[in-house]
Amino acid sequence: RQALSVLTVSDHLLTGEATTAEERQTTFNDMIVVALEAAIQE
Repeated sequence: RQALSVLTVSDHLLTGEATTAEERQTTFNDMIVVALEAAIQE
């Protein structure tokens, strides 16, 4: 069996730091590409 987990954090609960909607869209899309590329590698 193989498994892949991708976790993201967009808001820091202690400091209040948060990404904008545009940053989330851009960086999450990049993360998805990396995850899919990793998933198809053998």
